[in-house]
Amino acid sequence: MTTAPLSEGPAHRTEPPLLSATDVRTAFHTPHGPVQAVDGVSLSLSAGETLGIVGESGSGKSVLGRTLMGLITDGPGTSVSGTVTLGGRDVHALSPAGRRSLWGTEVAMVFQDPMTSLNPVKKVGAHLSESLRAHLGLSRSAARERAVDLLRQVGIPEPARRARQYPHELSGGMRQRVVIAMALACGPRLLIADEPTTALDVTVQKQILDLLQSLARDLRMATVLISHDLATVAGRTDRAAVMYAGRFVEYGPTQALFERPRHPYSSALIASVPRLDLPPHTLLPTIEGRPPNLLHPPPGCRFAPRCGAATERCTTGTPQLSAPDADRDAGGSVACHHPLGAAEEATV
Repeated sequence: MTTAPLSEGPAHRTEPPLLSATDVRTAFHTPHGPVQAVDGVSLSLSAGETLGIVGESGSGKSVLGRTLMGLITDGPGTSVSGTVTLGGRDVHALSPAGRRSLWGTEVAMVFQDPMTSLNPVKKVGAHLSESLRAHLGLSRSAARERAVDLLRQVGIPEPARRARQYPHELSGGMRQRVVIAMALACGPRLLIADEPTTALDVTVQKQILDLLQSLARDLRMATVLISHDLATVAGRTDRAAVMYAGRFVEYGPTQALFERPRHPYSSALIASVPRLDLPPHTLLPTIEGRPPNLLHPPPGCRFAPRCGAATERCTTGTPQLSAPDADRDAGGSVACHHPLGAAEEATV
């Protein structure tokens, strides 16, 4: 499926996008055949804007983030096609050295598990000063001072002492703050946060998300927030994309998408979120079935085998991401032959 670049709302037409992706496809070659982890995704993002990407595990969210950053490219075990443009430069047309020059200064990523992002035998300050010296050409002493300032900026107490410690001496929340400081060290214009609060308790999760939100606002930094937590995306993003089996199935302004989902998968995800107004021990709605095997995806709409509203058309024709008439002015798009609410609108 090829999707055209998604339409922008009125607030996003005055300047060219910082990040633009068109028909991005990422496949992994396996002994059993290619796995199409990302299949025809298009998006755009302006400076200072936050895009949330949600979906079940295995939907392709993290692979998409790494492809946008240029961490996954054509190679012996992978195939990448489509166009990813960052600040006017085609990320995948650059040489390996050219892509490395983007990392840190133009785009940075906050990974899921901070312990796997930090070298256990390297002190915290060294993690920060290394990139500062490599990308910004700072002296050793200037880099050390800047590293302490960055730790202070992300809310770590006693930053000078923490800079002399090893990662295992810090709590999980502090390690994640260090990873955020590393990502922001060279002033990137785009931050990709891939499940930045995984394995953290609820209080620390809120602190980390508040920190990312305030830094993005203060630095006018574009942000892609990848999460399986719909509440996180609902309250902290300008636009949201719902991803299923490698494709965007719905995309639009966050508030409109959560208040009035048009795709059955989006609606089912939102319905499965626990609600405080329900009686104790109330069973939550679930989505029957399992995500498709991307080695052999079903024809037509990939959600059709799990969708109660599917018809024969859904199993034969691939729905294209487009805007229903009622959502056209708001910038919403849905890939569904029978979007929710369409029957009611037709009778009005």
